[in-house]
Amino acid sequence: MTKPRVKETDQGIQGVLTVEIYDRFQRGMRDRGWIETHALIEGGIQQGHALEVGPGPGYLGLEWLKNTQWTSLTGLDISPDMIGIAERNARDYGLSARAEYRHSDGSKMPFEDSKFDAVFSTGSLHEWEDPRGTFDEMWRVLKPGGRIFISDLRRDMPVLIKWFLWLGASPKEIRPGLITSINAAYISEELEVLIRGTEMAGCKVAIDFIGLTLTGMK
Repeated sequence: MTKPRVKETDQGIQGVLTVEIYDRFQRGMRDRGWIETHALIEGGIQQGHALEVGPGPGYLGLEWLKNTQWTSLTGLDISPDMIGIAERNARDYGLSARAEYRHSDGSKMPFEDSKFDAVFSTGSLHEWEDPRGTFDEMWRVLKPGGRIFISDLRRDMPVLIKWFLWLGASPKEIRPGLITSINAAYISEELEVLIRGTEMAGCKVAIDFIGLTLTGMK
């Protein structure tokens, strides 16, 4: 039986030391090829202006920019400290001209309707204070024909996979946060319930060994 969900935080990752540790963790994930750049591209998110919700240190979006042409990115994060890290990383990638980062919790986005060609998010769904509101906002700012890609951990992942993730997490200081994130994550049935009655009701929920994905086209 899957344990009940335990809420983690709705304020994102805050504090200079904490965001630096998380940046090291995400950089290691990138270097191992464990971030979902190819899933975005293979899913049809290949051009135009994309919105990334909860970019953290920015590696997913920056790798997407690096591997596409004539694209641009806006990242929306609740943590000013994390935005600072993402902006630094954009400079290191030489992509500051194609990437900007804005401060918002996602439940009311500071953008006009139908602004973006794609909207994506990985690893932050379990932290959203108002997921239904954020789903509707994502849909609102997406252009007709634009694509949605949302992924996160799943709380009911196999125990051996959870152990593998914990053992491979580096630096070690990130391990407690990894466990709380897994405990706060949704299972597929919960995500199906969450999207009911939202603009994303027609999107597809899929699972793999580690997580969930929610995909669709407007």
